[in-house]
Amino acid sequence: MNITYLLFFLCIVVCTLIITYWAARQSKTTNQFYIAAGSLTGTQNGMAIAGDYISAASFLGIVGMIAINGFDGFLYAIGFLVSYLIVLFFIAEPVHRLGKYSLGDVICARFPSYKMRGMMATGALIISVFYMIPQLVAAGLLIRLLLNINYSTSVLIIGLLMTIYVVFGGMFATSWVQIVKTVLLLSGTFLLALIVFSRFNWSISNLLEQVTLGSPLGDHFSLPGHLFSNPLETVSLHLALILGTAGLPHILIRLFTVRNTVEVRKSLLTASWIIGVFYLIALVLGLGAVALVGFEELVLLDPSGNLAAPLLAENLGGDFLMAFIAAIAFTTIVAVVAGLVISATTAFSHDIYYHIIKKGNTTEKKRLLAARWTAFFIGLLSTLFALGLRNMNVTFLVSLTFIVAASSNLPVLLLTIYWRRFNQTGAIAGMVCGLTASLLLLLVGPHVMNPDGGWIAREPLIQLYNPGIIAIPIGFLGAYLGAILSREGQENAVPFHLFHLKAQTGIDARRDRP
Repeated sequence: MNITYLLFFLCIVVCTLIITYWAARQSKTTNQFYIAAGSLTGTQNGMAIAGDYISAASFLGIVGMIAINGFDGFLYAIGFLVSYLIVLFFIAEPVHRLGKYSLGDVICARFPSYKMRGMMATGALIISVFYMIPQLVAAGLLIRLLLNINYSTSVLIIGLLMTIYVVFGGMFATSWVQIVKTVLLLSGTFLLALIVFSRFNWSISNLLEQVTLGSPLGDHFSLPGHLFSNPLETVSLHLALILGTAGLPHILIRLFTVRNTVEVRKSLLTASWIIGVFYLIALVLGLGAVALVGFEELVLLDPSGNLAAPLLAENLGGDFLMAFIAAIAFTTIVAVVAGLVISATTAFSHDIYYHIIKKGNTTEKKRLLAARWTAFFIGLLSTLFALGLRNMNVTFLVSLTFIVAASSNLPVLLLTIYWRRFNQTGAIAGMVCGLTASLLLLLVGPHVMNPDGGWIAREPLIQLYNPGIIAIPIGFLGAYLGAILSREGQENAVPFHLFHLKAQTGIDARRDRP
């Protein structure tokens, strides 16, 4: 066990536990536990959103993909960044005005029913848990690398930490862990990028020249086509990345943690700037990994490229800098997992327990207790899944979450907010079609069905690794046809003109009239 790595790891753990202790003293009500009482500023919330969004796949994965696949690796970053324009222009402000704690609140503002709330909560739970598992697996592998302890112990450590953050600190602790993570991530990676440039006399042309010499792609390093030979695969991937973010529950519930829509806009603009700057830094780190570490060594030590950033840090600054970057990677995973836990907790304890099981008849103390117990069980369940999937390739779960979000949550959100003819049958049909199509297409695709070591050793029925180009239209089509073909009218729904007025202005005509 390297003592430098251990000290950095302990420092991160102690700092985040201090934040949790402070936050626990603030989280005395469900309003504080779920959304930090709407007390964050736009800048703070933007930093937290960036911390929630930049996962291990973004930090470790994109740097490695750029180093190994060149231009195609950077395409992931472009998709992740552009997705915030969809959220900013179409989703953010109506969601803030209509909801209180969850996406179920938003949809039920127009279609108030237990069935609709249950569907939205189920979708949020599926997305959150599926996204959480690969993050925990990555955390286990990272801690095993850092501290030389076995995988199971590593996963138990990260599972225990994330559960403590959410159970005791709620959204306060989660938000401030994410803000600290953002500061550490930007400062650490920016420092690393500066050191890379200094090795090439601050010349981009010198760096690019060394990249073409060090990569087997040579002069074709900056050309597309090295990751996916099928253009349809590339289009499908980016469709899922660009549209998926607008349906991710753990991102959208952060729109409730500020007081008004001005702060919502400021939150998303701040997050977009931070994410954009980070991906430019990731591009430099990917180029630096090829030029300084070398393609052969990167592939030899980790064919997936996920160790590119730590290996580059070791090459530039030895054990100290590698420990610092690895600790940042650990903080990245902790922050994202904590955000996912609070999202899943809100979906179950607020939508299912409070609204469906208790019908809104329970005390504030019991609601808060239910939220804490829910966070505990979700943390435990996710940890057990991660332990069971230790030897399996779970990367498909990351793409699955974006595809499910884009094909189920997004159609329902957009059509509920903007289409007068939409009804509850259409919303349920859209959710069911999107969820079913996403799961089935991945089950019969090459992630699961593969004669060369897949979960099922047989030829896949479809060849797309990212079937978003099929699943997303199915979700929209299901919602459209469900609304058009059903006999259900608008009798059980809030009148659209009143709903639309509230969504676009925040004025509740039924409540605000004299």
